[in-house]
Amino acid sequence: MIIKQFKDEPLAHYSYAIISKDKMALVDPSRDARPYYELAEAHNAKIVAVFETHPHADFVSSHLQIHKETGAHIYASKLVGASYPHQTFDDGDSFKMSNVTFEAINTPGHSPDSITIIAKDDNEKQVMFSGDTLFIGDVGRPDLREKAGNMKAKREDLAKSMYNTMKTKFTHLPNSTIIYPAHGAGSLCGKNLSNDASSTLGREREENWAFKNLTEEQFVEHILKDQPFVPSYFGFNVDINKEGADNYELGIAKPTLHFQMDELDTGETLVVDVRNEKDFKRNHLAKSFNIMAESDDDKFETWLGAIVKPEEPFCVVLNSIKDRETILNRIAKIGYEKQLKKLITLNETAFTKSEAFNLEDFKKNRNQYTIVDIRNKSETDEGKIFDDAIAIPLNQLRDSKNDIPTNKPIVVHCAGGYRSAAGSSIVSKLINGVSVYDLSDAVKQFN
Repeated sequence: MIIKQFKDEPLAHYSYAIISKDKMALVDPSRDARPYYELAEAHNAKIVAVFETHPHADFVSSHLQIHKETGAHIYASKLVGASYPHQTFDDGDSFKMSNVTFEAINTPGHSPDSITIIAKDDNEKQVMFSGDTLFIGDVGRPDLREKAGNMKAKREDLAKSMYNTMKTKFTHLPNSTIIYPAHGAGSLCGKNLSNDASSTLGREREENWAFKNLTEEQFVEHILKDQPFVPSYFGFNVDINKEGADNYELGIAKPTLHFQMDELDTGETLVVDVRNEKDFKRNHLAKSFNIMAESDDDKFETWLGAIVKPEEPFCVVLNSIKDRETILNRIAKIGYEKQLKKLITLNETAFTKSEAFNLEDFKKNRNQYTIVDIRNKSETDEGKIFDDAIAIPLNQLRDSKNDIPTNKPIVVHCAGGYRSAAGSSIVSKLINGVSVYDLSDAVKQFN
């Protein structure tokens, strides 16, 4: 049994290919199926199975496209109520692929329809693909299925289900079982995930808080406390994954390109500018949002899906035509390609520039500015950087016009500068007649 782990860095998502002789199975594949096809070609293997541990909230899976293009069977819990062709895979079910046997364990907690997949080969090697149930150092959050999916469940009920899962579902597995989760550190599907890409069940039994001797009440209290915010696209993705996504390549081919524009009427359509903040501030289309996508560290997918609502039309300003495929891929990962109307590159025409920020004046006269802190609630709960700042998380900023005073110039800040570029551009669109500034990475001078 050969196992290949793939990592989508911006979403901290792990997917897997399992190869035995001339056959391959996949677990929780990303939106773009091409990397799995290339691996299959390299090993001269046929893709025969795709396992979905649950309908994912943070990314769109390619399971249906892979089924249509390869004939591979999709395996998912009957509890999903999946609309795509599939074979149910629940407690007691198994599937044999060459020298590997796959077995299902129903492991509710993150979602009511979660399964963990156990794979064993003839050499007694045993691994578990735990999806969003068991992470390295943590377990999946139980608060994402109150408004989405075939089976809706209250967070308290799912937290209790996770407690039962951790107490009863893995007891028959040896400590040597290798754990391969669907996410690592940086994912919003849990709160304290490790940077490690895998672990053993023995190590997790020793180190993971969820295996400790807690009462159900203590477990529920801990798992529900201080979970990250929920981006608006999460429920949208659950529903897409339950139905099965449309063809990836056809989807990203539809948005039109407007190259080196010197004038462009986008009307009321939202404009997202993915260039770096310096280029954006120097020249941008009026009323556009600056959600940077320069590197995998930018978490562009998360913030696009947190700021732009599902099915809301939008246009994107690129830095260069060279970035076209990359940006389209990142947009399609969260299923937003259908609402993307235009891709735009700008020429040297002067559109709008941001006002220069006088940092020294701000330092001397802070009381003459309205300060807006757009960090997450969990961050501001630990303490404000400026005591008099108004705390409005970035994902709520578009709906907070009436919460921001307009009698002073406004300064927007986050923890390091990335989010404040987006936040200041959003506030500039919300509020007219008042100067809006981005504190950017100068915020570090005040920590």
